[in-house]
Amino acid sequence: MKSLIPGCLTFLLATNFFVTNILANDGQFAVQSNLMAGVAKVDITPVEVVDFEVVGHRRKVTGVRDPLRAAVLILDDGETKAAFVTLDTISAWTVMVKLARERIEQETGVPAAHIMIAASHNHSGPDFEAQSKWGRELIDKLGVTAKKAAANMRMVTVGYGEDQISFNINRRKVIDERAVVRLNPDGPNDKRVKVLRFDDGKSLTPLAVVMHAVCHPCFFTWGDKGTHPYPNGYPKMSADFPGEAQSFVESCYRGKTNSLFLQGCAGDIRPNLPGYPYRCADEADLQWAGFDLGSAVMRTLGRNVTREELKKREEYYPIRIAHEVVSLPGKEGRIEAELQAMKIGPYLLLTMPGEPMVEYGLKLEQAIADRAIPIIIGYANGHIGYIATKDSYEVGGYEPNTSNLLPEAELIILSELSRLADRVVGDVFESFSKHPKDVEKREKLETEQTK
Repeated sequence: MKSLIPGCLTFLLATNFFVTNILANDGQFAVQSNLMAGVAKVDITPVEVVDFEVVGHRRKVTGVRDPLRAAVLILDDGETKAAFVTLDTISAWTVMVKLARERIEQETGVPAAHIMIAASHNHSGPDFEAQSKWGRELIDKLGVTAKKAAANMRMVTVGYGEDQISFNINRRKVIDERAVVRLNPDGPNDKRVKVLRFDDGKSLTPLAVVMHAVCHPCFFTWGDKGTHPYPNGYPKMSADFPGEAQSFVESCYRGKTNSLFLQGCAGDIRPNLPGYPYRCADEADLQWAGFDLGSAVMRTLGRNVTREELKKREEYYPIRIAHEVVSLPGKEGRIEAELQAMKIGPYLLLTMPGEPMVEYGLKLEQAIADRAIPIIIGYANGHIGYIATKDSYEVGGYEPNTSNLLPEAELIILSELSRLADRVVGDVFESFSKHPKDVEKREKLETEQTK
């Protein structure tokens, strides 16, 4: 029996080492890919908020409920660099986009045409003027934040998941062949939440989280004038539900991740706050939405790092980007609009520079969902106002009546985005010709559209 003790002791020690080693590595996973990523966030709240006029539904506010923030996510596949910039603002103003792209390119080397700048469409934040104090500070902060993100690049893989929110609703109702503003649970809507998580594998905390949802961030704006406690709109600056959701997600990871919000086609989708026609939210309403979205995001994030889901991840994420400035028919002349397609591995992002109605996203997804995982984004790379569907003009209503575009714009937008998707997905061709002149023509077109 004595001769067995050393062997047993050796076995126990080895087992203990093995178990300890497993526990030490639990929560880590191997990451092998061509994709590098870096991310940083910054507070962009104006320094002085006293009798400050916010935009969306204009009103004066004093004080700040929660900070407005911007985030920059830099991506590099070894050949091509790209960047996402997200803002807790009403708009990705055309002038601001130009200035921000120039600064970010200068600081990081990411080509201006490879930078997507998207706003949450927050109705409780400032307007942008290039020469204002806040305007200059915003561009400076975006440059510094982009440089910080680019200085901390790590190898990552990307996970994807979907869930749902409960608080968004269509705001158009057709009565007697005319469209009016009214909460309409039977109207077209998109309750899905789409989530990308970027992981370096060192822990179960993601490097970055990108959430995409469809709803106007106008919880705190006026509606029913008789609703207390805020009949004239919430009296403080806020990032609305996208800010609340981002903070919720970051708090779940003890502040060790950075979350970004991308707005979908929310032109006719708003919070479900009943009233006449709707009310201004209070704290309970905003927590409902922020926690609802945040919880949906966290559910997808949790599922996505189980061993079964990790096996599904790609190891090769080519970045392909195309954009086009199209001329659209407007009520007072032609209107230029930038459309962009950005593909990161299997994930396809398509952008529009204004407020597309929800059907735009649904139609684009139906056309391309069998070829890539689509994420359709509004309020990005400029702002041309409402982008209403052709059919909506037949019954009128707020969106088509206030749009600067004519009904014919829809076909142009959908067709051009489809062509841009073709280019970055790369699985279809209009011509197979290898004749030198045809090849030269295609290469020239691709070069021009990535400038």
